[in-house]
Amino acid sequence: MNKFFKFGLLSVFVITGFSCGDDFLEDPALEGSASLTSSQLEQAAAVDPGVTGALMSGVYSLTFTTGTGGTGGHDDFGHKSYDVFSDMLSSDMALSVSTYGWYRASITEMQAPLDFTFGDNRQVWRYYYRIVRGCNEVIDGLGGTDAVPGNAEGKYIMGQAKALRAHAYFYLTQFYQKEYDATEEILPIYTDAITPNGPKVTAAEIYDLMEKDLTEAIAYLDGFNRSNKTEINKSVAQGIYAYVLGARGTDPLKAHNMAVAAISGGYTLMSGTEVTGGFNNVNTPGWMWGVDLNDELGLGLVSWWGQMDYFSYSYPAFGDAKAIDDGLFAQIPANDVRKAQFTNSPGSYTHLMPLDKFYDSDRTRYGTSRIVKADYVYMRVAEMHLLAAEMGARAGNDAAARTYLKNVVSQRVPDASYIDALSGNALLDEIYLQTRIELWGEGKSYLAMKRNRATITRGTNHLSFVGASIPYNDERLTFEIPEGEIQFNPFISTQNN
Repeated sequence: MNKFFKFGLLSVFVITGFSCGDDFLEDPALEGSASLTSSQLEQAAAVDPGVTGALMSGVYSLTFTTGTGGTGGHDDFGHKSYDVFSDMLSSDMALSVSTYGWYRASITEMQAPLDFTFGDNRQVWRYYYRIVRGCNEVIDGLGGTDAVPGNAEGKYIMGQAKALRAHAYFYLTQFYQKEYDATEEILPIYTDAITPNGPKVTAAEIYDLMEKDLTEAIAYLDGFNRSNKTEINKSVAQGIYAYVLGARGTDPLKAHNMAVAAISGGYTLMSGTEVTGGFNNVNTPGWMWGVDLNDELGLGLVSWWGQMDYFSYSYPAFGDAKAIDDGLFAQIPANDVRKAQFTNSPGSYTHLMPLDKFYDSDRTRYGTSRIVKADYVYMRVAEMHLLAAEMGARAGNDAAARTYLKNVVSQRVPDASYIDALSGNALLDEIYLQTRIELWGEGKSYLAMKRNRATITRGTNHLSFVGASIPYNDERLTFEIPEGEIQFNPFISTQNN
């Protein structure tokens, strides 16, 4: 086990004791946790610069640690938890068989976004604000959000913390605002680790903070050579920035250029063989950001693999099937290598499950071990090609859009020349379709649905709302500020939720 994870699993206990409002104090899972003051962190970092690095490792650990949403649920396992939430809300992922009930009522029946007392609202909120708090502790230890570290090591850590803070705020904006409205007050902003509560601020203020954080992060991370892909480097920060700009929608040319910059980080697109190779190895050249999981980390059933993989000790193996929406599957050409990612066996329990996209390398139903060793992917370079294509088209540069779209599609079908004839809305529609196909199950469909202001029609293999057409800004697709936040944050009430 490498040094990164040794630091991370120790320091995670320092930073898990946070949630907006005071309700976190009532969480038994956090008993005994402690949080340092900003001055203590800064003093400690002055004595031992490794303190902030250890804290940063701890924040990264939160992204794959179970219970970081403040629950004991089997759908609470870090950032990948919300990849499942969002894929199901987008309807591209169908819960086609439900035996144990995870995701059924609250997510696939979309009850949680209509009722702020549902725990899923609180879980998403607590997780991403814990990431914010952890990043703020690192930033405070380096002198505060406006400080400029005086050495390269400090700048690298500051860059990672600011990029990850922006990443957390980005997902909060996606989950808690229907669509970008600059003047709508949506979330509190915290830029230090000591402010306990705050009022909601406008979306413009939050996006401005994300852009500032990411601009600084990109500058600070110039020259940073990371030791493993769990850490954010310059190209990952550029990728996050491209997503932020794409969601804001006010400068598609800048978003296009940022995605192109991220591509230049030296990654290669996953080949046709690799996209049916299991998505289980962080060393895959096309992965920009991910986590190298191993038996010492001890993840098991409560994990993304435990919810998604038929070939692990998992819910899909025992009776909860997650499948591609059959309408989306029908749009994948027969000669597209990605068609083979899904089992085409009508009438079977495994029909349209991703048995040849995501799988443990042992490929044994129920798994040969209860410990997860297959890795997590957070970002890959194909996303940047597709985002560069989308933003290029929105900026009026159809030629560039076609080039970046063909970069991906030519790896998936024998002949991608049909793209040469596309322009305008037809080109945008094709980019959106290819984004949904290429990134299925990776937590990006919801983001693309919002950017494209799309309406999704559910296929026949869903357990609820079959055939329903649901627009991107439907009330049922956006979470509510949770009950606990309203109870304990004096600046937020039911009147302005």
